[in-house]
Amino acid sequence: MKRTLAASLIFALVLMSGCGLFGIGGKKNKSKEPEETSEALAYERVQTALEAGNFDVAIQRLEYLETRFPFGRYGEQAQLEIVYAHFMKGDYDAAIVAAERFISLHPVHPKADYAYYLMGMSHFQRDRGYFDRMLGAPEYTKDTTGTQLAFAAFRELVTRFPRSPYAKDAKTRMAYLRNVLAQAEVNVAQYYLTNDIWVAAANRASGVVENYPSTPAVAEALAILVEANYKLGLEDPANDALRVLATNFPDYENFDGEGNLIIREGIRNRDRSWLNVMTFGFLGKPPTPPPIQIKVPAERPEASDE
Repeated sequence: MKRTLAASLIFALVLMSGCGLFGIGGKKNKSKEPEETSEALAYERVQTALEAGNFDVAIQRLEYLETRFPFGRYGEQAQLEIVYAHFMKGDYDAAIVAAERFISLHPVHPKADYAYYLMGMSHFQRDRGYFDRMLGAPEYTKDTTGTQLAFAAFRELVTRFPRSPYAKDAKTRMAYLRNVLAQAEVNVAQYYLTNDIWVAAANRASGVVENYPSTPAVAEALAILVEANYKLGLEDPANDALRVLATNFPDYENFDGEGNLIIREGIRNRDRSWLNVMTFGFLGKPPTPPPIQIKVPAERPEASDE
């Protein structure tokens, strides 16, 4: 019995010593991984979450990585990848804040162009609400702030990093955004024109011609300029705009076969009867005003030097 007990005690002591020897038990002899290895492991876990599309977990791990190893070799990369993670998650506000922070901390970082690119994409997506995407909204009510900020971010990218791999795509998006901004201004001008606010309509349309001269919206802007100035009784500005329209856009849809600009007058709310309003336009329709024909004026003779 005593031999059995002694053997058991010896076996237990061997196990305990083995645990201590191989670091399985005991705080005193437990080995620690080097910080470099721990940081690398943390970064590897970030990549695993990103590849799996688990952006919430990736963000948590990126925040831990930056906090735990603020001056580590993955610190700056973590600050950049958290921009990407927020963007992919659809949290565009957080992505913008993270991108601005990265650019502020590392303005000449080799990957700052990517931060500008993601910031531009986040601005573009942020203001596109669910109902605007799915159902649409009245064009004159749409806020273009996000579009303007996106354009500014892409412009900064191509200006500061002309050889960036993202520069080509940024330029393509800038061209698209320029068209969007121009059309948005035309939509506002058309809204003013429909509501007989002719001075505001002319100002908006003039802004499109001056600020977005190479966009498809220019033709419609010129037509609005013609109509607004015509209704204001400003013959010379109306004729000037009409000449430019006829010269640059001879196939504009509202020119008739004889080259006259046709302005089709819509029915204004003030002309609608109570019955027409209450029946949503089905009954009591007022007569549609006849279209206005404006003939393209002849070229002005050049002033004589005599």
